[in-house]
Amino acid sequence: QVQLVESGGGLVQAGGSLRLSCAASGRTISTYAMGWFRQAPGKEREFVALNRWTGTKKYADSVMGRFTFSRDNAKNTVYLQMNSLKPEDTAIYYCAATLNYSRKWLDYDYWGQGTQVTVSS
Repeated sequence: QVQLVESGGGLVQAGGSLRLSCAASGRTISTYAMGWFRQAPGKEREFVALNRWTGTKKYADSVMGRFTFSRDNAKNTVYLQMNSLKPEDTAIYYCAATLNYSRKWLDYDYWGQGTQVTVSS
């Protein structure tokens, strides 16, 4: 079992930045692919970014060039640096873990509780 706890969300003005953290416990995440997803009210959960244990990273087109995924295996923690935030980035952000390599949220086995990100215009 892997337990995930996100933090770092909040209210920020458009153009601002936030850094989300996801601390894992129970198992090392060094061999897991870790993903960030988000869900806005009334919308489906969508892929944001993923980082495979090999270092490969993928981003949704909507966040490419603005968001950066990083991980610190020694701390068993992953991060999502979000710059140039837009109102449409407003959502609950979730981190998740899988032994697969997928952009589909259904392929992920472990989830955090989520952290709210609100971007005002």
